[in-house]
Amino acid sequence: MLGTIINAAAIVVCGLIGLLFKRALPQRLCETITQGLGLGVVVIGITMTIETENIMLMLLSLLFGGILGELINIEKQLKRIGDSLEKKMKNNSNNISHGFVSASLLFCTGSMAIMGALENGLTGTVSILLSKSLLDGIFSMILSSTLGIGVVFSAIPVLLYQGSISLLAGSVKTLLSPEMITEMNAVGGVLIMAIGINMLKIKDLKVGNLLPAVFMPILFIWIMGILGI
Repeated sequence: MLGTIINAAAIVVCGLIGLLFKRALPQRLCETITQGLGLGVVVIGITMTIETENIMLMLLSLLFGGILGELINIEKQLKRIGDSLEKKMKNNSNNISHGFVSASLLFCTGSMAIMGALENGLTGTVSILLSKSLLDGIFSMILSSTLGIGVVFSAIPVLLYQGSISLLAGSVKTLLSPEMITEMNAVGGVLIMAIGINMLKIKDLKVGNLLPAVFMPILFIWIMGILGI
């Protein structure tokens, strides 16, 4: 849990720093920075995605994960949390919901979140999560200056998500094969690309509803093993 706590703290501290410098940054500069970060996020997603060893498995994971996500309507639930925070803060000038959802998805989706939490839970080391904390801190600082205080609140799902993985790592170790991790990372890369597309305002993709797709490779590879495929 130590690595996750450090990660969440980095998001909060750097996010607050970004809010302090918000007024000092011209809107034009903030938009350019956000666009640059969006492009960087797309590249990160592509890098993760091309590691797949089974493109059909990735597509099936996105298909069934998307169906499950739509049934649960994860995007709506995340937005509801953000709207609730916005209402409690009584500050309608800041789009807290948008910042909360965007940052939560960015910080929780990807190989570093999964692998870092597993490493921390299984071995007690925090090397991966320390690297992730540095990256998340930079993103949090810049995103909070453009998207508002909702980015700071994204530390909560990071704490719950990564913390849960770390605590359950002992039992998960026997269930996840290297192939499962590879394909989970590849699917996560697709979602990272979608986040970048949203940041670039090319199209508003419901990335939240695709989150179950990240875990679908576990189910499909398990079924394939039983069938001997």
